[in-house]
Amino acid sequence: MDRDYIIIENPSELGAGVRGPSVGPISVRLEDMRRGAKIYDHITFESVGSRNEELSSPSRFKHAKYIDIIVEQNRILSEKVERELKMGQFPLVISGDHSNAIGSISALKNANSDKRIGVIWIDAHADLHTPYTSPSGNVHGMPLGAALGEGYSSDAINTPDPETLVHWKNLTHLGSHRIHPKLDPEDVVLIDIRDLEEQEWTDIEVNHIKNFVPARLLNLEMEEVAKMTLKYLEGCDLIYLSFDVDSMDPSVSRGTGTSVENGLSLQQAKNLLKSLFQSPKLALMEITEINPLIDEENKMAKAVVSILDHLLIK
Repeated sequence: MDRDYIIIENPSELGAGVRGPSVGPISVRLEDMRRGAKIYDHITFESVGSRNEELSSPSRFKHAKYIDIIVEQNRILSEKVERELKMGQFPLVISGDHSNAIGSISALKNANSDKRIGVIWIDAHADLHTPYTSPSGNVHGMPLGAALGEGYSSDAINTPDPETLVHWKNLTHLGSHRIHPKLDPEDVVLIDIRDLEEQEWTDIEVNHIKNFVPARLLNLEMEEVAKMTLKYLEGCDLIYLSFDVDSMDPSVSRGTGTSVENGLSLQQAKNLLKSLFQSPKLALMEITEINPLIDEENKMAKAVVSILDHLLIK
């Protein structure tokens, strides 16, 4: 399928629990350059700035760490991605940590305010937390929760302070038109989720969120999973695809901050993404949580470059 791609590097790691994913986007580019720039010589790439230096000081917000700066970082990303979408581009966002996904989702919804947006979330985690439910306070566990709305939460375990809730409202209303919520739970598909807290499982059950746990994937070809996913989202006008590298098994690489056993093989990831990529409704893709600082021989970046080859090189 012909698309006019642009790669947007977003090195922010403000939402992560482990330092290092800020190096992920450039590690992918350097790996591609090492083997001859098969991708980056043919696709325009741009970078947005980051505020990672703020991590040198503790966050004031216990239940949503650095949320004040994360709101601003996502606003910058959202504006950039929205501009590219309106110019007819297909953004491939390579982000540091998954908290940046709310910026990407906001861009797609605000650029297409009259459209129904579907989300395919390939991840070991559901990222449905909010400041009310997160046990860690790390915002990379909250982007889907934010996209589903300010009041979207199940059984609260935290009592966030009023200032946190002001920033949370700003995050949930992010975007040029401040659309809230961005998504309906029935327009989300979670693939390969396997490391969730009780509150997230409750949210999935109560809101009937479509999901594929590893046991459901066991006897399915990835092409079939993709077909079922796209069929489920056929009522949506546009689709955002998020690929967290921790969806892959640690045997591929442990170069991600939240590695979890029983994930996808590299070939399964390639097959799944290639099949999803055939959908004409797919408008935006994000790859996230590559952490070279805890990796060996840059294996995760090499895996991502291999995936990009599979998707982009004819």
